[in-house]
Amino acid sequence: MNLFEVFALLVAGHALCDYPLQGEFLANGKNHRAPIPGAPWYQLLAAHSAIHAGAVFLITGSLFLALLEFVAHTAIDYMKCDGKIGFNADQSLHILCKVIWVTALALGVAA
Repeated sequence: MNLFEVFALLVAGHALCDYPLQGEFLANGKNHRAPIPGAPWYQLLAAHSAIHAGAVFLITGSLFLALLEFVAHTAIDYMKCDGKIGFNADQSLHILCKVIWVTALALGVAA
């Protein structure tokens, strides 16, 4: 698979994980500013980020990139829920991460 195909799959995986696989429960519950009673926001944010990390791992075969995705996705979504960035910045940062993952693969940094 060439790098453009990997990037296309990462973007498609992101869309799948951030929209239909997130659902209302995770979308609302991961927000530390308005948590769902009885559902710890940090567990829901971690679960959402783990779904994304799993997609990155399945597409790239890299546990390293999956771990980076988990950390980055958690930080970006936390900032969005905190009101520090908006929806468009959130989505742009997520796609920028995919560019970085593909660049890491191209440079042989990620295994």
